[in-house]
Amino acid sequence: MAKRKIINIDKEKCNGCALCIPNCPEGAIQIIDNKARLVSDLFCDGLGACLGHCPQGAISIVEREAEEYSEARVMENIVKQGENTIIAHLKHLKEHSQGEYLQQALDFLKKKKINVGFEQEKQNTPGSPPSRQWPIQLMLVPAQAPYLQDADILIAADCVAFAYADFHEGLLKGRALLVGCPKLDDTAIYEEKLDRIFKSNDIKSVTYAHMEVPCCFGLVSIIRSAIQESGKKIPFKEIIVSISGEKIE
Repeated sequence: MAKRKIINIDKEKCNGCALCIPNCPEGAIQIIDNKARLVSDLFCDGLGACLGHCPQGAISIVEREAEEYSEARVMENIVKQGENTIIAHLKHLKEHSQGEYLQQALDFLKKKKINVGFEQEKQNTPGSPPSRQWPIQLMLVPAQAPYLQDADILIAADCVAFAYADFHEGLLKGRALLVGCPKLDDTAIYEEKLDRIFKSNDIKSVTYAHMEVPCCFGLVSIIRSAIQESGKKIPFKEIIVSISGEKIE
């Protein structure tokens, strides 16, 4: 098993109110012995939709060894809970740009001859900028997220969007966005994720925008290495933003 993001429920804090259950689109939480429990690692995608609905603050996201999330197993579980739960789950996948999992879910329903009246919107044409993209955090982005295919990718250090006033129009426009902090996050995970992203998708170009401070430069070599390991000729551009908010290419 590989390490990944997954929810953790603090038994001491949990009072069994069950408010998290309807806010888990995967049906991964149940009340057992008056406490909320994650019933299976296979059901949790690690996005944490339930976090903001726990009044006790008992739910958090941790990184640990866990079985890989399985959309097929989730659908098997959700189908038992009825049409409303199925539609809520499909909407969750669409709203969070989980195109791969959404297609798996729709294929499952088609195979089981289950019709819940859910219509999938047409995907963006290859190369066009996504109308809405989430997640953007490099730790959370699936390696085969649909908005990465045939995309110009902008990898931005966390601070850039706040320090550079023209971020959206001057840097982000027309690009798929990945954000992270090479100082505070585990760059080994970045290295593995970028390697999978570049190998799994046809990437048009990669731009890394970061601050001029030393901690931001560590990701440059990781991106270059991941591009090299992919065996593809992906154009790479580095943009530096000064502490005064000016762009240096």
